[in-house]
Amino acid sequence: MSSVVSGVAQPVVQSVAIGRGGLAAPPVGYGAAALGNLYQALGDDEWPGIVPAAWAGGIRYFDVAPHYGLGLAERRLGDSLRQLPRDEYIVSTKVGRLLVPQDAAGRTDIDNLFDVPADHRRLQDYSRDGVLRSIEQSLERLGLDRIDIALVHDPDAHEREALEGAFPALSELRDQGVITSFGAGMNQSAMLARFVRETDADVMMVAGRWTLLDQSAADDLLPLAHEHDVTVLAAAVFNSGILATDAPAQDALFDYGPAELPVVERARSIARIARRHGSSLPELAAQYPLTHPAVAAVVMGGASAEQVSRNSRLVARPVAAEVWDELREHGLISRERHPVR
Repeated sequence: MSSVVSGVAQPVVQSVAIGRGGLAAPPVGYGAAALGNLYQALGDDEWPGIVPAAWAGGIRYFDVAPHYGLGLAERRLGDSLRQLPRDEYIVSTKVGRLLVPQDAAGRTDIDNLFDVPADHRRLQDYSRDGVLRSIEQSLERLGLDRIDIALVHDPDAHEREALEGAFPALSELRDQGVITSFGAGMNQSAMLARFVRETDADVMMVAGRWTLLDQSAADDLLPLAHEHDVTVLAAAVFNSGILATDAPAQDALFDYGPAELPVVERARSIARIARRHGSSLPELAAQYPLTHPAVAAVVMGGASAEQVSRNSRLVARPVAAEVWDELREHGLISRERHPVR
């Protein structure tokens, strides 16, 4: 999945394998939460330009979920992909939250971070029947005849139900050709590691736990995934925004909340080293997850065509091996040099 220079895997722009079913895409994916009006509504003059910008930037993997905007992100993504060749892109969506219609009564879903009418409620359901219904509904919203990757969405308090219901159901759907690959997507790595051990999943998405500022997935998920030939997709690589600019602000967000001063200072230290070597902090944030051989792609969001275009270019210019070496020397990233896949 990667080339290696001086012991550090260097990301490449050509397609890499995702899962064991023959899927492949370049190592940058688009996470489509913004299409569901994450934080703020996108106008009809804004959202239609996002997927075309991603496509122009070489992105061929798109990740979405029913949770994002109560289905709006799936509908918009489906509309955007309709004119593109189906065999040239990969779509992943998620299971575990069914959308049940309700009277919005003038309310919005902003408490769940999406600026959309609260005309549905989320029903957590990790059972076999729930998974089958979720996939059927997602196919309808996306306007597709198949889903490439299905991920069990944040089953933190439902581990047993996911193991006994969702994963066997997804294995059946893979056998039937309805999906090509499956796994789970979570903001933690420990449970994902258990899923690698206990299921025949072939893709795991870890959000925020394999980044420049949080490398905890290296303690459990990543070595197991590498051993079991399970693809890891790294999401939330900017840790809520603190790594998205070259000059992290004092009021920057980290993991959905205000960043503490030591975290801000650490990010600034990394940025200074990056600049000395002619790289940017966002480039390092996008490329660092790819230094592990289990990681095939990073998945980044974007609420405008401009943001998505910028993100699509972040792996085009490989970060020099000397940058990673200096970060190790200063204790800013793990000293471990990852094995070559």
